Amino acid sequence: MSFTVAIVGRPNVGKSTLFNRLVGKKLALVDDTPGVTRDRRPGDAKLVDLKFRIIDTAGLEQSAPDSLQGRMWAQTEAAIDEADLSLFVIDAKAGLTPADETLAEMLRRRGKPVVVVANKAEARGSEGGFYDAFTLGLGEPCPVSAEHGQGMLDLRDAIIAALGEERAFPPAEDVAETDVDIRPESGGVGAEDEEEPAYDETKPLRVAIVGRPNAGKSTLINRFLGEDRLLTGPEAGITRDSISVEWQWRGRTIKMFDTAGMRRKAKVQEKLEKLSVADALRAIRFAETVVIVFDATIPFEKQDLQIVDLVLREGRAAVLAFNKWDLVENWQAVLADLREKTERLLPQARGIKAVPISGHTGYGLDRLMQAIIDTDRVWNRRISTARLNRWLESQQVQHPPPAVSGRRLKLKYMTQVKARPPGFMISCTRPEAVPESYIRYLTNGLRTDFDLPGVPIRIHLRASENPYESKARKKR
Repeated sequence: MSFTVAIVGRPNVGKSTLFNRLVGKKLALVDDTPGVTRDRRPGDAKLVDLKFRIIDTAGLEQSAPDSLQGRMWAQTEAAIDEADLSLFVIDAKAGLTPADETLAEMLRRRGKPVVVVANKAEARGSEGGFYDAFTLGLGEPCPVSAEHGQGMLDLRDAIIAALGEERAFPPAEDVAETDVDIRPESGGVGAEDEEEPAYDETKPLRVAIVGRPNAGKSTLINRFLGEDRLLTGPEAGITRDSISVEWQWRGRTIKMFDTAGMRRKAKVQEKLEKLSVADALRAIRFAETVVIVFDATIPFEKQDLQIVDLVLREGRAAVLAFNKWDLVENWQAVLADLREKTERLLPQARGIKAVPISGHTGYGLDRLMQAIIDTDRVWNRRISTARLNRWLESQQVQHPPPAVSGRRLKLKYMTQVKARPPGFMISCTRPEAVPESYIRYLTNGLRTDFDLPGVPIRIHLRASENPYESKARKKR
């Protein structure tokens, strides 16, 4: 992107709606409740022929520095300092307020280009608020309707005028564009002599951080980044949007998603919390590896187990992180207890990696990242068809399929039809009659014999064709 734009303004003026309009997607949560956005949310925007990086910010309200509002103010100031230009959004329908005038003064002191955006200009009676915006001393306001997409051409022209043509449209060689295809892969049925592909350690890795409220997810990501990039504090439920951040770990690009804390469904009553949880679920589906953060002082709550089960049912690679390890006493006994409970309470993810960490002190973060890479490697693993069929034959010799209605079931052929997570197809007689217990036996055997710990394994049964029936069809 050629330049960076920060969207600023007081609460409930439509900043996130404008952000979604410019990025072309509903990335930011939008609600009538003031103060929905709390963290900085970056995105790639396009406005006709302008391409730029954009940052959505929290509504600015002056408060004590140690309060939640004060910490949100600091996050917004950081976005303004990072940006080349600020879009100062006001509510044309409501008119100017003292808070708008305070923000205008702060932006003037920064000395950076500012475009005043008079949002909700489609509303009746908005003309008064539009003309009042001239008194801010930041130039001619640009009337728009972010919700309906009106005034976007005028906004483009205002941004170009504020930055200048050279800054808005830099020479092509000055703009580095990287198109990386990071869509999940799915493979077809392989040949008997196929080679098992090597793991690609250069591909960007998408990681979602999930867990109950106040488990320390945002603090963990800030420790990874080495800066206070995300809003944190003692209050539960600070994070609302799923915020993505990129960084490098040992030369590999990691795109990490912070998510809202997920409470039990029965406790989620407010509309805004439902939106936040839905956004967290989207982050899980988009991610490749999901880190479930446990509070090590109160681990394995029912909600923790439900979150792990949700991640595995979505087919994601999962890693457990027992956070707040710096608060644990007699850690050797606690660690042994956690490992025993992990194996006992999560049989569907046998061998899942569990790492004690402290987002506050940085303890165990390298081990956690290595566990993420190792689990992603397993999640991407492909096994040749020849090896699978030799294995299937040996499994049936050790433990033959049961006889159903006096007829022995036959498993004839096996191949891996996809990775991410590993999925296998078995051709057999009467697939509907194969008991669930025998499928679990095969799943556990795959996990042990092919070193597939902690990732979901899918086995699909398909009816094999009766050769006599096919001959009869040919004669007809």
